[in-house]
Order: sequence, then C-alpha cells, then structure tokens
Amino acid sequence: MYKAPVEDIAFTLNHVAGLADAIAAGKLGDLGADLVEAILDEAGRFATNEMAPLGEIGDRQGARLQDGVVTTPDGWADLYRSWREGGWNGLTGPEAYGGQGLPHMLNVAALEMWNSSSMAFALAPTLTMGAIEALDKHGSEALKARYLEKLVSGEWTGTMNLTEPHAGSDLGVLKTRAERSDDGSYRIFGQKIYITWGEHDAADNIIHLVLARLPDAPAGTRGISLFLVPKFLVEEDGAIGARNDVFCHSIEHKLGIHGSPTCTMIYGDGKFGDEKGAIGWLIGEENKGLACMFTMMNNARLAVGMQGVAIAEAATQKAVAFARERTQGKAPGWTGAGMSPIIEHPDVARMLLTMTALTQGSRAICYACAHAIDMAHRTEGEEARTWTERAALLTPIAKSFATDAGVDVASLGIQVHGGMGFIEETGAARYLRDARIAPIYEGTNGIQAIDLVARKLPLSGGAQVSGFIGELRTIADRVASAADAGLGETAERLKASIGELEAATQWLLKAQAEGQVAEALAGATPYQRLFGLVLTGAYLAKGALAKVDDGRTDRRIALCRFAAENLLPETAALKRQVVEGAESLAAARIVLA
Repeated sequence: MYKAPVEDIAFTLNHVAGLADAIAAGKLGDLGADLVEAILDEAGRFATNEMAPLGEIGDRQGARLQDGVVTTPDGWADLYRSWREGGWNGLTGPEAYGGQGLPHMLNVAALEMWNSSSMAFALAPTLTMGAIEALDKHGSEALKARYLEKLVSGEWTGTMNLTEPHAGSDLGVLKTRAERSDDGSYRIFGQKIYITWGEHDAADNIIHLVLARLPDAPAGTRGISLFLVPKFLVEEDGAIGARNDVFCHSIEHKLGIHGSPTCTMIYGDGKFGDEKGAIGWLIGEENKGLACMFTMMNNARLAVGMQGVAIAEAATQKAVAFARERTQGKAPGWTGAGMSPIIEHPDVARMLLTMTALTQGSRAICYACAHAIDMAHRTEGEEARTWTERAALLTPIAKSFATDAGVDVASLGIQVHGGMGFIEETGAARYLRDARIAPIYEGTNGIQAIDLVARKLPLSGGAQVSGFIGELRTIADRVASAADAGLGETAERLKASIGELEAATQWLLKAQAEGQVAEALAGATPYQRLFGLVLTGAYLAKGALAKVDDGRTDRRIALCRFAAENLLPETAALKRQVVEGAESLAAARIVLA
C-alpha cells in the first residue's frame, strides 16, 4: 500500500528546489517552516489513510454512465467532499475568493500525493485549479463574483473543453460555434471529446471552460474564443438554477485512469430547455480565447508532470516492497538459509535504483519549475522576467521527462514483479495503465519538445538557457570541491553531461538561426531527454551535497553516484542524435512511403 513520502518531498522542496531559501529571503510572505511541515504531514496522512485505499476500488469499478447520469466509484463522492472540506482545493487559490494564497510549490507537492494515491481521482481537482487560474486572470469581475468562490472551495468543479473528433493538437480547425445573444451571453453548439470529469456526482455544479468560434471569427487559432458554460445556470444571488443545454453523451472505456469519467460532451442539442444552445459567457476578449486557455494549460502541464512523478513513486514503493519479500534463487554472496530475496540480485537492484533515481530526479525538476513560477509571481522587474523565463524553460521538460519516467518506472515495476506483475491482482499493472496517458495529453511530449527547442531555447537570445547551464556547472564544481569518496565519479560524469547539453543547445540555436528548422526539430525529443537527464544528475547532486555539508553518509549520496555513473552516460549518445541525426531521419522517410 502506498505511503506518502513526506520526508523525501520536504527534503526536495527545501534543499533542492529552493523553498527554504525563498522563505529565509522573505519571498513567501509569512510562510514558515512549521506551516510547511504541518501542511505536508496532513496531506500525507490524508493521501495514505483515506485516498489510497479507494484508488484500487476506482480502478476496478470505473466511472459508470446510465440514463445520462455519471456515477463515480463507490466511496469517491464522499471522499471528494472530505478532501474539499479539508481546504485542499483552495491551497493556492486567490485569497479574495476564499483561497489560502500559498506558494505553488506546496500545491504540486500535495498533487504528487493525491496522484500517487489515485491519479484518476486527482484529475478532478487538477482541472478545477486550472479553471480557477484562467477565470481569475481573464474573467470579468461579474463572472469572478458569481463563480470563483464556489470553484475555490471545491463545491463546484471545473473542466477544460478543447478537443473535438477532428481537432486534437491542432485547435485551429475546431468547429464548436458560439452565437451572440442580445443579453450579452452566448449560445454554444458543438461536441467536445476526452473531457476529464465532464460529468459526475461529486459536486453540485460543473463549470466548463469551452473553446468555440464565432461566426465572423478569423480562420485558425486567431479566431478562437473562450466561454464559461455551467452545467446548471447560476442565479444572481448565487443559487443554482435551471439545467443548461449541455450533457454527457458517453464516457470512454480506457486503458487506465478508470475511475475518472472521460466524457463526450454535447452543447446546444436541445436536450434541456425550450431553446437550443448552451448558455455561456465570454472569458477575456472575443477571438483571444487560446491565450486565456494557455493560462490554464501551462500549469496543467506541470500538474501532468507531477502525475508522472506520482505514478513513479507509487510504482517504486510497490516494487521495492515486493522485492524484499519475494525469494528466488541465490544471489551472489548470499549466505542466508534458503533462497534470497530478489532485491539481493544485482539486476533487480539495478532496476530498483533506476526507478528511484528517475523518480527523485523527476520530482526535483517539477518542484524547481513550481519554484520558478512562485518567484515569477513574487518578484518584480528584471528578476520577475528572469524567473518567468525559467519557468517557461522548465515547463516542457517537467511535463515530458517526468511523464516518460512515469511510464518507464511503472514498466520496470512490472518487470521486478516478474509474471506476478502481469497479473492485475498485484496492482503493479495499474500504474503502467494509468501512466500511459500522461505523455499524450496536455500537449504530447513531442509537442513539448518542439516548444522547448523552437520557443524556449531562444528566450532572451539564448541567455536564459545559457545562464541556467552555468548554474548547473556550479553544482558540478561544488561536487568536485566536496571531494567525498561516496560520490565516486559524480563530478566528472556530471561535468561531461553538462558539456554535452551545452554543445547540443548551441547547435540547436545555430541551426534555427540559419533557417534549418526541420534539422533542429529532428533532434528535439532526444534533446528534451538529454536536458532531463542532466537535470536529474544535477539535482540529485544538489541533494547529496546537502548531506555532504552535514558531514553525514546518506542514501542520497549513494543514489546520486548511481545516477551519475549509470544514467548520465546516455547523454553522450543523445547529443549525437541531436547533432547528427537529422540527415538519416530525412533519408529514412522512404521507409514510410
């Protein structure tokens, strides 16, 4: 059974991602270490004792649709109400509407615990938090006054409606239409698919954020508007009114995240009310909806990265526990009676350590991204611009590297279990099934790679990424200066990998500057992994240095060395793929003809 790793989470927040330094510098208001500890401890207790036991039930039962009504798995509606009453939905919500206004770092730490317990359950608040941010930043005062308090409290949930049967990653071709009404509202008509928690029984109202196109809108993404469309209309006094003309037509039968209702939503079919058209209200300006939605999507991408971390953590815990108990054969050097636990076999130990290193590296990357977001919001001028760019640079890496790690770690977890891992009763397979969606949604990892290479590397003329690489070199130099025997060849391996990252970065920037866009994008995905592995090595080293400075031998030092000497060698091959792979890729297209 999953147990929230509160100690590891707190350590990474404070000593790797920068939370302790930010508190000490007064960047986070009156937030103190005692409050951080209390929040993490209580989140860990709730995740371990109340949420995790229902995760397996949700996977087994799934969400159910009958006569237009979606029912969540047994116990989930009550669980959601308990979670909401604990104040978790408003952890980072705007204080003006009942939120606690706490740093994003604390929210992503809590999100990790919710997703480890049940990724399917945690998807509901994840989307609601995104809706809150989009509405708070772009909504009118009237809309905020009517909807935000209930969303912040979690009494109402939110959704994000982008995808249509013919429009996935390319939103410029969406067909959902909006028509203006005389009273300032709009009528929405169309179909949206893959809508997470689009209909359910856990909240009194569901607030849909819907992308649609006005009749006179420009073509493509320049003609998309964003609308707030509630399941139930809301009266001026805040009371819930009549049912709006929107409903769930069907729910998907998925590989994983079974407890999460993934809905096909129909708008304006005339199922409810005398007049066709779901009533909605504009968020932001007409034809500027994609910019508003990206406010929701950017943090959602980090939240999806946290799903990768969370699945990796849960899968690792299960595999380690199994490997300690399962006995097979005799490991080299085993002197005990009978067969040895499989954790004693070198190959199993290698898999478990790889799982642990990828999990902790991904956690650090995501927490560092959240730290950059916090600092961007809590600083001014040039400092705020620098932190904003840092968050932009880290977001595609956090989303992609962590979700790829979630899949890889969950797969290794099944391998550790052997044949038992392929049997559903052990629960190991659930993690791989749940993890597999994360590299796909909120912008596929390939799209994240394009974003990283084409948009994020050129920030400030390449100065942002160059400065960041310089910071990573400082960590490697500190490792070298520490001269701790337990760190092995960490300094040399890390310096080499940082050099490979720098060379690949310079090549990509030069290629794009010279108009070789296709050549640059051919190397985007290996570059993204290269960057993630270097960050894993650097952040594990940063954590190890905190223990070296304390004069103590610690498991983090041993894990840092393992990652440097076993994972970082891959960066040399990845750099060659980035720099030398484009020509062979172009030539090999004939194979696909």
